[in-house]
Amino acid sequence: MAGAKQPVRILRNLNAKIAALPMIATALVIFVGCTVWTIVHSFTKSRLLPKLEFVGFDQYERLWSTRRWLISIENLAYYGIGSLVFSLTIGFLLAALLDQKIRFENAFRTIILYPFALSFIVTGLVWQWILNPEFGIQHIVRSLGFESFVFDPLYTPDIVIFGVLIAGLWQGTGFIMVIMLSGLRGIDGEIWKAARIDGIPKWKTYLFIVIPMMRPTFVTALVLISAGIIKVYDLVVAQTNGGPGIASEVPAKYVYDAMFRSQNLGQGFAASTMMLLSVLVVLIPWAYLEFGGRKNGK
Repeated sequence: MAGAKQPVRILRNLNAKIAALPMIATALVIFVGCTVWTIVHSFTKSRLLPKLEFVGFDQYERLWSTRRWLISIENLAYYGIGSLVFSLTIGFLLAALLDQKIRFENAFRTIILYPFALSFIVTGLVWQWILNPEFGIQHIVRSLGFESFVFDPLYTPDIVIFGVLIAGLWQGTGFIMVIMLSGLRGIDGEIWKAARIDGIPKWKTYLFIVIPMMRPTFVTALVLISAGIIKVYDLVVAQTNGGPGIASEVPAKYVYDAMFRSQNLGQGFAASTMMLLSVLVVLIPWAYLEFGGRKNGK
């Protein structure tokens, strides 16, 4: 009987399974296949064209001894930590304010979310003008009489990455706010009533009751923010082009320059493989929290 049931299960929804075969084949060939191809060629001496002349870990040793790559990793760390902390904090606070059923909520939500509709190129160019000391914030404040005011992060190597961070937060925080707002709207209203009856302050209700219940929402936001951090490229190119000098270099730009400007495919493949590892560092904990947590819950 068990053997008879097994073929029936395999044949169930057969048309849907057949229709999914092209997508599965595409995923295996393009995504998995190209990823393996990239990793293999990161151990080769590929220059202008890929070639299977293996050199072991030479590309990785050269990569981690390159000052430009080390600066890009440092910048990614600063940008990443700032994005995670401020995006989640500001996004949640904005969502909590909008969840109070304020007047003109739709208008405020649209205004806050609007920057997300812009491309990173446009955002970078806009904030390049805003942070320009000749006619941006610094110029406006000085014209008001504060002659000693200085605010030119894009022209100061030590803090240029924070100028990029400001632009990234301006664009992405609205999207995180929407995600948080959807999570807040999913909280049962009876919980708020019970908290008020028990005399629990609102901030304690958020901190000890609401936020723990929104764990899946925070995990989703965390994954989306992390993916955006790792692949940040166009914002930096539009705003600073990696300058001043190489002060705002990021890994994605390093990969592009190594492959297409320096014509060093092996070095670009090695750098992109390291970026892939950083993606796995994000995805593995997320998969554990999502699927491992559900399994344990059962």
